[in-house]
Amino acid sequence: MTAIALLLLLVAGAAGYASWAAHRVAHGDPAWWFVAGAPLAYLLPVLLLVSLWFTLSWIWRTPRPPEFRLGPAACARLFLGEVGAVALSWPLLVAHRLLIADPVAAPGRRPLLLVHGVGVNDGVWFALRRNLSRRGLGPVYTINYGPPLAGIEHFAGQLAARIEAICAVTGAERVALIAHSMGGLVARAYVEGPDYAGGVGRLILVGTPNAGSNWSRIRMLLEWQEHYQLWRHEPAWSPSWMITDGLGEAGRDLRPGSAFLTSLNARPRREGVRYTVVVGTQSPVRRVTAGCLASASRSIGGSAAGVWGVRQLKNGLGRAADRLRDGATDGDGPVSIASARLPGVDDVVFVQADHATLYFGTAKTPPAAWDTVSDRLARR
Repeated sequence: MTAIALLLLLVAGAAGYASWAAHRVAHGDPAWWFVAGAPLAYLLPVLLLVSLWFTLSWIWRTPRPPEFRLGPAACARLFLGEVGAVALSWPLLVAHRLLIADPVAAPGRRPLLLVHGVGVNDGVWFALRRNLSRRGLGPVYTINYGPPLAGIEHFAGQLAARIEAICAVTGAERVALIAHSMGGLVARAYVEGPDYAGGVGRLILVGTPNAGSNWSRIRMLLEWQEHYQLWRHEPAWSPSWMITDGLGEAGRDLRPGSAFLTSLNARPRREGVRYTVVVGTQSPVRRVTAGCLASASRSIGGSAAGVWGVRQLKNGLGRAADRLRDGATDGDGPVSIASARLPGVDDVVFVQADHATLYFGTAKTPPAAWDTVSDRLARR
């Protein structure tokens, strides 16, 4: 469903751009302008989405410890890395059935199962899956759970069935789970739930909102859009469906203090399962702003810095930069450091990355969590 929706959006966008370009060329504009501008047209919504992502990170910010702060150059690299990760992820999400396939059925001593987060599919694991295979770890399996707006407990049942199937094919007694974002809650719902039937030896949680995320509020937009389509095309639709049909249930589960999280976090960690928590520490909106202000302050130098008024401006810019640094956000954007921590788990690793670059890499750059993931898996 995610792949189909994204494909339709990309096709519609490409068709719109091509139609506009043809119209302009017919009126005398050079065709090469639009050929050269096509990559920019593709990147524009990516830039808008990432900018919105960082803005929301600032709105729901909490103070960040000094040791997790970055300078302006590192923040700029982080922003560009996020843009690159999102831009590359879209075609992977669309083509995931062509790119991601189960290994050939064969005995495996420690199969790996990658569990994606909310609103995506297993195409996002392309880079990590490739790195794991090259390292000789695996065999590597993935899961696509759904429907997208169902509840996390529902997804946990699908995960249980997937684990059982993998163990049956490989002859292994247990799998290692690598779960990103909400996928970590799906994994915990099964591993720590009453229906756990074994089969998990290690659980690596990457950017998982164990105490919830305020970003879940955005899922309300998806829920309203879904009901709008039902209203248009389903004669039997009733407003009561917005309460009773379960659409957007995962979004409600993700809210801090939700009934799901309250129940889940009241459970103990599963004995016999080795946990690792990987926490992203970079959501750079305030740091980028602070860096710009500090650079502006430093640019005022020489004799001009001693002029009354200019001196006050220089000092004011510096103080504003310091205030922004002191109040910089924590966490990876959607997930704060406090929410990512899990009581009873001592193996907690902090990585200077945001929510997407934690698990999504490129041909030249592995995912930010790669060193931790590969190290823990090598320990068996």
